[in-house]
Amino acid sequence: MSISYFVFYRGKAEKPEAFVDHYRNVHVPILSTWPGISGVSLHTPLDWSDEHPVRKAGFALAAEMTFPDTETFLGALRSEERNAARRDFEQFPRFVGDVFHQAMVSEKFK
Repeated sequence: MSISYFVFYRGKAEKPEAFVDHYRNVHVPILSTWPGISGVSLHTPLDWSDEHPVRKAGFALAAEMTFPDTETFLGALRSEERNAARRDFEQFPRFVGDVFHQAMVSEKFK
């Protein structure tokens, strides 16, 4: 098992391409410096439809950071590298909506 730390952006960026570009090219490299981090995955929306009635979440972006264990994750949250990511958050292109953070234990299956 590992730890996945998700950050979900539900809403709309004033300039969606600029928002994702900043996240991909500026923020992800900062996240990648967190102590003990195993990886960063960036998830962007796909235009899709479903024949079944489903409710779409409306996320503009989701980031997933993975860590080998809880102790490593908690240490990364207390790091200067995490503080650098928080400072960069203030430089993001304008986003209107909600930002959610969620840490979860991950189990992988086929």
